[in-house]
Amino acid sequence: MRDSTRHALERAAELTRNNRLVEAMATAEPVIAAADEFESAEIRQWLTDHTDDFTREG
Repeated sequence: MRDSTRHALERAAELTRNNRLVEAMATAEPVIAAADEFESAEIRQWLTDHTDDFTREG
C-alpha cells in the first residue's frame, strides 16, 4: 500500500475517533476509490486489522 494511502486511512481513523465522520469519509474515500485491485485488497486487510483504531478513545 502506498504511504499516502496509509496516511489517509490513519487520518480518517483519527477523525472518526474525534466524532468528525464527514471529514473522515472525505479523507478516506478518494484513496479508496483510486486504488487498484491489489491496493484495494491491502486496504481491506488494513481496515480489518485496524478496526480498533476507529473506535478507541482518541
